[in-house]
Amino acid sequence: QVQLVESGGGSVQAGGSLRLSCAASGYTNNIDSIGWFRQAPGKEREGVAAIYTFTGLTFYADSVKERFAISRDNAKTTLYLQMNSLKPEDTATYYCAAGSLGSRRPWYDPVRYNYWGQGTQVTVSS
Repeated sequence: QVQLVESGGGSVQAGGSLRLSCAASGYTNNIDSIGWFRQAPGKEREGVAAIYTFTGLTFYADSVKERFAISRDNAKTTLYLQMNSLKPEDTATYYCAAGSLGSRRPWYDPVRYNYWGQGTQVTVSS
């Protein structure tokens, strides 16, 4: 089992920055991908960014490229999402997700991930 706990959400004005953290614990050796998703009210959950842990490849949604950066600490127990130049349309609940299934589904497909955090709210005001 893997536990994921997000933190760092909050309210910020447009153009501001936030950094989300996701602390992973439990049996993390088999995690092949870890990333961030978000879900706004009335919308589907969408992939924001992810890392394939065995290769180090990173992926970003087009809507956040050049503004968001995903990273991990050296111990690989904490995942970060640095969010800059935030826009009102970034407002959502952000979820950390980890996958250990060796799935062939793309990084942005929620089905790839079998562990989820509880979510942290990000609100961007104009």
